[in-house]
Amino acid sequence: MGPRKLLLASVVAMSFFLYMLHLASSEEVFADSADGPTAENPGEPWLSPGPQPWVVDVDDYGAAAANGDDTEAFLEAWRDACNSSENPSTFLVPEGKTYQLMPVSFHGPCRAASNTAMIRGTLEAPSNRSVWLDRGLQEWITFEGVDRLHVLGGGTLNGNGQQWWNNSCKALYFRRCTHLIVEDLEVRDSMQMHVAIAYSWNVLVSKLFITAPGWSPNTDGIHVSNSKEVAISDCAISTGDDCIAIVTGSMFVRITGISCGPGHGISIGSLGANNSWAHVSDVLVEKATLLGTTNGVRIKTWQGGHGYAERITFQDITMHNVTNPVPLRCVSAYAIRTGSGNGLGDVTK
Repeated sequence: MGPRKLLLASVVAMSFFLYMLHLASSEEVFADSADGPTAENPGEPWLSPGPQPWVVDVDDYGAAAANGDDTEAFLEAWRDACNSSENPSTFLVPEGKTYQLMPVSFHGPCRAASNTAMIRGTLEAPSNRSVWLDRGLQEWITFEGVDRLHVLGGGTLNGNGQQWWNNSCKALYFRRCTHLIVEDLEVRDSMQMHVAIAYSWNVLVSKLFITAPGWSPNTDGIHVSNSKEVAISDCAISTGDDCIAIVTGSMFVRITGISCGPGHGISIGSLGANNSWAHVSDVLVEKATLLGTTNGVRIKTWQGGHGYAERITFQDITMHNVTNPVPLRCVSAYAIRTGSGNGLGDVTK
């Protein structure tokens, strides 16, 4: 068996193993989503054993062939993986190579029963700001409308954000995705938000390493908006803004095992900008460690806004050298209701 066939065989085996592993874990992770962070009402798993996935390698479509723009090769490979058959598919970015990607959107719905984006190599954004400005774009890599999407592989996404830290752009953006898994990736120096999740449902995020300089503006680590049943665990985040921000329209969010710092801490909000109505509910933040951040855990709102933040639980939080461990900024137009276990266990400064 040649080296290429051996690589493809290993990818198939890994994908099948991850599907089987998710069967054992999905009920536990979302068992409590029906009634909030502590309920027990497991849903049915969405992955099941079946045919082995078909592997689509971006190199077979000309990626990295001329050390230039690989966007079209990635899009062509994604279209084939997405619409290959009714069996699972794997979209493979091989390790040991660097690929240049312009702003790109990978769209669903897909014909494939499930889709794995196996990112083993390095993806780099263009450093020329005109690429975005000329097209009026604010995201680098977007997955939209994809059901049963799994993004992993141990690779790196380099946003080349130094040119962007006074402007607005998101590195990795998931919009209107369901049954989404994102794990085992390094995302560094994003233009602004590193990983953004919006209008999505049933999301697992784990084992991400996210880093940007502590002085880089608006570089949120993970930003969640208008999404339900989101679990974020075992991530190391150091940025110039919130390590994790949960904003309006989000509910049933569990955050556990996070290492945060430097940065602005873990935040609910901001909520209510421009006198708007906003709401967040059923959020659990536990077993987090914050080191050298400006804030610890907080709920932040804009004056003049309306809405509520309810059933918010912070527990088992450890802080070292945190300037404002538990700031709570709110106005009378907001109803702030925390969970029954809203104490901060083992908090140190």
